[in-house]
Amino acid sequence: SLGDKCWRDLTCMDFHYETQPVPNPMSYYLHRTPWWFHRFETLANHCIELIVPFFTFMGRRMCMVNGVLQILFQVVLIISGNLSFLNWLTIVPSLACFDDASLAFLFGSRAKKTVLEIQEEAATGRTLQPSKGMLIRRVVNVSLGILIGFLSVPVVTNLLSSRQVMNTSFDPLRIVNTYGAFGSITKERTEVIIQGTLASDPKDPGAVWEEYQFLCKPGDIYRRPCVISPYHYRLDWLMWFAAFQTYEQNEWVIHIAGRLLSNDSTVLSLMDHNPFQGRATPRWVRGEHYIYRFSRPGSSSAAQGKWWLRKRIGPYFPPVDLEGLRGYFQSRDWPILTSPSTGAKCPVLKTALLMLLLLKHV
Repeated sequence: SLGDKCWRDLTCMDFHYETQPVPNPMSYYLHRTPWWFHRFETLANHCIELIVPFFTFMGRRMCMVNGVLQILFQVVLIISGNLSFLNWLTIVPSLACFDDASLAFLFGSRAKKTVLEIQEEAATGRTLQPSKGMLIRRVVNVSLGILIGFLSVPVVTNLLSSRQVMNTSFDPLRIVNTYGAFGSITKERTEVIIQGTLASDPKDPGAVWEEYQFLCKPGDIYRRPCVISPYHYRLDWLMWFAAFQTYEQNEWVIHIAGRLLSNDSTVLSLMDHNPFQGRATPRWVRGEHYIYRFSRPGSSSAAQGKWWLRKRIGPYFPPVDLEGLRGYFQSRDWPILTSPSTGAKCPVLKTALLMLLLLKHV
């Protein structure tokens, strides 16, 4: 999608590496490459996504060129960030650009001989009479092709529309859909930092607020960006979306806060660092909103071990405690919060309920 102006003025890559959902160490260095390299990257993106796919219909060699470029493009994306299994899956259809001859080196001599015999029979017209099973499969394949073509009409219409909609299904069974990533690029990275305190009064200036660290998303400015692709931390990914919205739009964040207050082992298993482990459970939890930027390689901040620089924007959600959240949970039919000493005894049920809640917001 070219809905964002930065795709047209070629500046999207000035921001992408820093503001993508879960950067990796290469993102840190690629973000600081020269401006002209970012322009080249954006132009290459347009070329590979909008022009190169048509090579598929320009003969065998051009089709393979398309396959090579598409796979290399996805490999670059895999190296430059943690985009879960998206790019790995995108490589799969590109393999269809290579015929038997080009992939022969992957197979043994017996398989090569069989393929060559089949190709020679096809070339001389000496093909076997199709069996009943082969005919049935052809009918099924053609029928499926017609069905997909018919269901694709609204998808193609949407693609050509000036009001293109991304990530939408056009039929009840979701057989054919539109999908797109980064149609719009966020220009500034914001993060929600969840903190807890043992203080009885959250407004006390002397209250010490300690930070929870997620498994991969930016938090501790001294922690190196992680490498997890093709694995996917769903909660970290969702926290990226929550950071440029409000907690009212992402009520599940309050659900997470409540579970931290009740020392829920399922939620804590999704954290890299629990500052209250082995200590009393926090009496209050809050969310703070920060702007994050990469430090500059070679700078004094980088020399101190800082991968990130951050500046506080303000509160994301106010301090909450167990007593105050019980009514909030009841009004939304969420599982009732329990104090840490009387927590639920069924971790499997708690895990299932939490995953259902998170899946609603993907």
